[in-house]
Amino acid sequence: MPVTWSDGVDDVIRGDLTCGFAYITPAGGAVVTAVAPLGLSDRERGTVGFTTSLGFGRKLERIKGEPRVALAYHAREHGIGDGTNQRYVLVQGDATFDLTPDPELLEDIGRRSTPYTGEPRRGAFWDRWLSAYYADRVPVTVTVTRVVAWPDLHLTGRPEVFGAPLPAVDAEPQTPPKRGTGPRVDAAKTGGRAAKLSHRLLAYRQADGYPAVVPVDVVSASSEGVRLTVPAGAPQGGRRAGLLAHAYRAKLVGLESRQNTGWIEVTGTEALYAPHTQAGFAAPPNKTLLLLANGFLARRGLAKARKEGRTQAMGG
Repeated sequence: MPVTWSDGVDDVIRGDLTCGFAYITPAGGAVVTAVAPLGLSDRERGTVGFTTSLGFGRKLERIKGEPRVALAYHAREHGIGDGTNQRYVLVQGDATFDLTPDPELLEDIGRRSTPYTGEPRRGAFWDRWLSAYYADRVPVTVTVTRVVAWPDLHLTGRPEVFGAPLPAVDAEPQTPPKRGTGPRVDAAKTGGRAAKLSHRLLAYRQADGYPAVVPVDVVSASSEGVRLTVPAGAPQGGRRAGLLAHAYRAKLVGLESRQNTGWIEVTGTEALYAPHTQAGFAAPPNKTLLLLANGFLARRGLAKARKEGRTQAMGG
């Protein structure tokens, strides 16, 4: 039977403007990035979703190899749901995607996106410039295994669980990487940037193989790493983990996103995070400039993916 969930949880899933999407890396770590779910869900069928582009990143390659993913609905700003609903909702499930979606489906998604991101730009220039961004959108559908909903955004209180029970044990600490666990990029700068942004999410692989995503706060940062506070119940010891810090304005204008993969050591609710890789961007708080940048990045990314044969490797 499909996994279903309550009306209060559905309000969050259908209302949030953005959420954190996490997937597992080949080394057993996790990456978490921000996506716009646009209310894409079907409670009767037990699915949620979002769209991405062939031109952006390697998300599709990763989820083809390991379909277990998670979506963390962690912020109410600028959404269309009940703003008083402060649940933190973690959806875990198995992802599939369609590289050649029906054009009518993409048109429908475009119409459904309007309340979240505003009317799409149309006309000869915009249709051509944004073709890689709009026409090459790839719908990702997640068949839900489990929904975990805490009563507040800080993960305090007893969560509701819909679907499969949570793992009975925490994930065991992982074997340290051969290159060591210390920072490989500037940890002080990483922590400073993360502390300035509105939202911070940590992702790691839990005992059943699905990624978990939890909110964290930055306490301090130095060359030794980024000191974080993590929610009670986070697995103890060392493991690979992904960190996302991001902020956004209405209609997703003025985006800033900072992503890291790295190693975390957790003791109680305190943790030391050592960033190993970094990526990110800051978009101007102007819709026209944002769309120009989206079109450029999507075109460049799509051309690179095709040149490297990544679209063929995924069946495209």
